[in-house]
Formats: sequence, C-alpha cells, structure tokens
Amino acid sequence: MVCPRFFLGLALLVSGCAALEGLGDTKLTDGVAPVFDPEVPYFPSTDEAVLGMLRLAGTGPGDVVYDLGCGDGRIVIAAAKDFGARGVGVEIDPVPLRMAVYRARRAGVGDRVRFVRGDLFEADIGEATVVTLFLFETLNRRLLPKLLRELAPGTRIVAHRYGFGDAWPPERTVQAGASTLYLWTVPERK
Repeated sequence: MVCPRFFLGLALLVSGCAALEGLGDTKLTDGVAPVFDPEVPYFPSTDEAVLGMLRLAGTGPGDVVYDLGCGDGRIVIAAAKDFGARGVGVEIDPVPLRMAVYRARRAGVGDRVRFVRGDLFEADIGEATVVTLFLFETLNRRLLPKLLRELAPGTRIVAHRYGFGDAWPPERTVQAGASTLYLWTVPERK
C-alpha cells in the first residue's frame, strides 16, 4: 500500500518543476548552452555561513558581489536582500542555477542579481568588489592567478571552508557556527 503523502509529495514536486519551466535557461550565449562537467558537487552553504561571509567582507550597498560556483544563488540573493548590494552568480550546473533564478524572484531581488551559466575560469569578474567562494582548495589555487589579475586592488575575497593553502594565507579567519571562513584583500599591483 502506498502512503497518500507520497502522492501529495509527488504532486508538489511535479508542480514545482513545472513552475520552473517558465523561467527559461540562464545561458552565456544565444541558443543552447554548452554542457559542462562541474568540478565541485553542489553543496549549499548554511544561512549562518552565508551571512558570516558577507559580514566578513564588509558587504554594503556600494558592492557588487560575485559568487563563483553560486549553486542556488543564496549568497548573491542575501547580498542584495540583506546588505543592499548587487550580485552576480556564476554556475556551471544548470539545475541549481534555475533554482537561483526562481529564488531571486521570490526574494524580490531579481532586478539586483543576475546569474550566468558558465565556467568560472572564463567569467568576466572585473566589476566585482567582493568575491565569494565555496570551492575545493585545489580549485581555489587554480583560480588565484585569475583573481589577482582581473580583480581591482581592494576587492575582498571570502572563502567558505577551503582557502588557497600556502599559496596565499588569509588575512582573517573566523568561525560562523561550524563553518570556517577566510578573508583576503587583493593587493596593489607592483
């Protein structure tokens, strides 16, 4: 015998997916977006870690927050909703990205955030004043030259759980509940 709650849950899941269909794909180019393999599995940050990252960066209304590997968009949405900033999320996986678009509209910040489906190594990040990362250390290390080359001096970088290792020690390390957060500031170019 199948529990009636199973059918209710199935109906909610199907209707939720149907609601997302109207949002369309977020894509880098016209036409069908290329297929990418994510290097990091989708694993969302807790609300406590999200707020901790944005506070650690000193996020405010004048900031443009880029979340590289944004998943469901919770960091850029919180940056817009709770800190008055603008936000850009870059994500390779279309599944959480569609949820990000939906969540931004529900939060009423769809006009202050945007999402780009693509490879974070190829994303244009030059306008960022804050960059957030929740990637593996090996990926952060590979990303470091791009960050130092393309971000303006003074841009704050905040990472959740994984830093850059010996390649660039953090300026500050704080705890947000069970999460370790790291802060760096892009230095002046020599």
